[in-house]
Amino acid sequence: MLKVLYAGSPEASAVTLKLLIENSKSQDFKIVGVLTNPPSAKGRHKDLIPTPVADTASENNIPVFTPEHLDSSARDEISKFEADILVCFAYGHIFGPKFLSMFRFGGINLHPSLLPKYRGCTPVPAAILNRDSETAFSVQTLSLKMDEGDILAQKKVALTGKETAGSLLNDAAVSGAELITELLVETASTGSLKKGIPQSGDASYTTIISKEDGRLDWTKSARELDAMVRAYNPDPLCFCYMGAVSASSGTNLPVLRIAEVALVDSALEKDFSDAEPGKVVHFDKSTGIWVKTGDGLLSLKMLQKPGKNMMGYKDFINGTRDFVGSVLS
Repeated sequence: MLKVLYAGSPEASAVTLKLLIENSKSQDFKIVGVLTNPPSAKGRHKDLIPTPVADTASENNIPVFTPEHLDSSARDEISKFEADILVCFAYGHIFGPKFLSMFRFGGINLHPSLLPKYRGCTPVPAAILNRDSETAFSVQTLSLKMDEGDILAQKKVALTGKETAGSLLNDAAVSGAELITELLVETASTGSLKKGIPQSGDASYTTIISKEDGRLDWTKSARELDAMVRAYNPDPLCFCYMGAVSASSGTNLPVLRIAEVALVDSALEKDFSDAEPGKVVHFDKSTGIWVKTGDGLLSLKMLQKPGKNMMGYKDFINGTRDFVGSVLS
């Protein structure tokens, strides 16, 4: 029986863990422990909330490790489970040589990009922002440098231009579980991890996304803004201000968060060609709230005002007086 230590933290990683646990019931491997981030303080009362991966492990009676640092004491505790291999998806930390040496087959990592493109922590938003025609879900060996390990398995995926970061990451979690299961079954059967293929081509790197990255600049094209909204959904979500920012107002304006948009037929743009970027030019019951951009019209579909829940455009327009004709910034 191949013993597996799983490392991960967010919801997508929990999806992969759930599938691996289910698959292990009929295969010759077992998740013997889970490594995840410590609980984080959330909400008004700063309650300590475990990660989704920790919740999934607990629900399945799997031991959970939440060390702040992978130091000698953490290694001593984890080594007691004698795991043969480390499986990682979105744990958020680089493993050192002493930690990786604990596993006789080393470690493998699920990375949702067409490696070596988009190494780093935000490969899914990067592919959407750049409007790529394809991406991939890659399983690589864990190396001492970020995402530079050899490719063990890879599934290329065509992008339709409709994906959000959330939907694409969920697809990666599901497909990744299938790829990882195949590798674990093969390793258990052969007694060795297959040899990977070194990465080739030019590497690119992604960075951490901040809330401010989601600020919509209406002078950009509708296609660029559409990609932004999809890339930053569900987190941190795109936003703009309900009103024009001036020297006197500063940014003391209501923040409008936007979770879903759509491109408006370009043939209709001529009717609003003289409008300034950011102006709310039209409301249509079938297609949404139209905003003029630097190139084209964008329809707002899902919106959220401060202190309110996310809502569809019809409910939003019913509760927002004089929105059509206003200027967003």
